Amino acid sequence: MNKFYAIVEDICRQDKRYKPDAYEFIMQGLNFTQKNLKKQGHLSGRELALGLRDFSISQYGPMAKTVLKHWGITKTRDFGNIVFNMIEKKLFSKTQEDSKSDFDKVYDFNSAFKNILRESIARDIK
Repeated sequence: MNKFYAIVEDICRQDKRYKPDAYEFIMQGLNFTQKNLKKQGHLSGRELALGLRDFSISQYGPMAKTVLKHWGITKTRDFGNIVFNMIEKKLFSKTQEDSKSDFDKVYDFNSAFKNILRESIARDIK
């Protein structure tokens, strides 16, 4: 078994709030965000949270909020909890300045995922 998945299974046994898919999503979302920002290495909690919103919309469209909720993610602080679980297991690293609170209230999920379908239809019509 891949080492990443073994570590995620271990995390999920200790912290049952989030499904294993949430951890893979965060890993993929980090790569997506780094590419979009043209940055390698460290991202701030705010940068990552915003990138994860964009990544979830690009992957799941109007179902993004529903998919995240299925995994246990209902607010940006959940991203921080997952990231810090991954930091604890050495899957990610952090700077001295990084904290879970960097992910607090970066945006409201209801607002962030509200008009995805309408916006995608309007974009397709243009």
